[in-house]
Amino acid sequence: MIDIFSTHIVPRTQDINELKAMLYILYLLDKKNGTASSIRYEELSSCIAGMTGMSEEELHRSLEMAVDHGIVKRIKVESGEAFAPVPPLNPRGNIFNLYEQNIGMLTPMVAEELKEAEKRYPESWIAQAFKESVALNKRSWRYISRILERWASEGKENGTHRKDSKENGPDKYVRGKYGHLIRR
Repeated sequence: MIDIFSTHIVPRTQDINELKAMLYILYLLDKKNGTASSIRYEELSSCIAGMTGMSEEELHRSLEMAVDHGIVKRIKVESGEAFAPVPPLNPRGNIFNLYEQNIGMLTPMVAEELKEAEKRYPESWIAQAFKESVALNKRSWRYISRILERWASEGKENGTHRKDSKENGPDKYVRGKYGHLIRR
């Protein structure tokens, strides 16, 4: 839950009251030990008013912002409305989560390199590179970045490297434009 909070909720919030509302939604859901997936507005309102002094109007505005930012979704229930956190579209695809789950603790320098890799390479390549490094028990960012660099320079087509493909095999010179000039 903490990783979803830090990677999905915090970056999307724009107001301290919105953040407080999200914290209390997660707190109340955690208090129910996984037996509920949403929190009724009345329950949230009484909890927040008692603990933070946030007014009804501030809570309503904060929840509207959270819905607009895609952090929570509004659910109509018999007694009014309830709110449930919206899960990230691809929680496994987050490069920081991949690193922490497969390599180790994230440092600021590595985080910068991961951000650059996210901009440079497709998400599927990154996930496959992590998978390959773990399978070979080569758990380091340097190894993963070399895999990505190799795929970028040599090519990667449907999981195969360009140098391994048929068109780049030993017959590529014979079949090419000037193949008629080459003798076997």
